[in-house]
Amino acid sequence: MALQLQSASFTHNGAIPTKYTCEGSDLSPPLAWTGVPPGTKGLVLIVDDPDAPDPKAPKMTWVHWVLYNLPPDATGLPEAVATLPAGTREGLNDWKRTGYGGPCPPIGRHRYFHKLYALDTTLPDLGRAGKADVEKAMQGHILAQAELIGTYQKTG
Repeated sequence: MALQLQSASFTHNGAIPTKYTCEGSDLSPPLAWTGVPPGTKGLVLIVDDPDAPDPKAPKMTWVHWVLYNLPPDATGLPEAVATLPAGTREGLNDWKRTGYGGPCPPIGRHRYFHKLYALDTTLPDLGRAGKADVEKAMQGHILAQAELIGTYQKTG
């Protein structure tokens, strides 16, 4: 069975509800996964937006959430997750803080990639690591990956 990632709040390529954005309560969405392969020692979740600042002229990928060393027996994260599964470490997002930062696109409809990786190792404590540090540490250790894309455009 392949690794799969989904949310009860939006479909793949569907619109992310406002409550998970800067125009709402900025809550993390509920996420669930299945198909974690045998031999997995840890999971990594990265949420980013490759359309920043303008989807018509993207210049960078904005990182919204970085989690690593999620335990392999975890099956998801609840909405507005307050307590992460034991052993989970948080990396820095592009606001230079840990935790979830919801969609807040300055212009246009952006895509938000929720990427889950199953690793054959537990990553060391990377300190105040960003996405690039976690991706570098993951190299050569990815057993499987899954992706869920949501979109958002400001209403105001």
